[in-house]
Amino acid sequence: MSERSVIVYPPTAQGRQVWVDGVLVGEACGLHVLAELLQRAGWESLDEIDVADLPIIEWHGGGPEVWSQRG
Repeated sequence: MSERSVIVYPPTAQGRQVWVDGVLVGEACGLHVLAELLQRAGWESLDEIDVADLPIIEWHGGGPEVWSQRG
C-alpha cells in the first residue's frame, strides 16, 4: 500500500474530524470509532490499539488519549 495521509483534528463538541488522503471520512469520539472510520477507508484489520500506535496518523490538538475539548 502506498503512503497515505491521516489527520485527526482537535476535539470539538461533536468529536474529532478525521481526514484520510485529503477527504473528510467522519468524526470520531474515541479510538473505537476512529478504527471503524479507518477500516472503511481501507485499513480493514485495524483495532483501537493499532490506531493509537499508527505512526501515519497526524494528531492535532492532542494525541490518541484526547477526545474532549477538556482533554
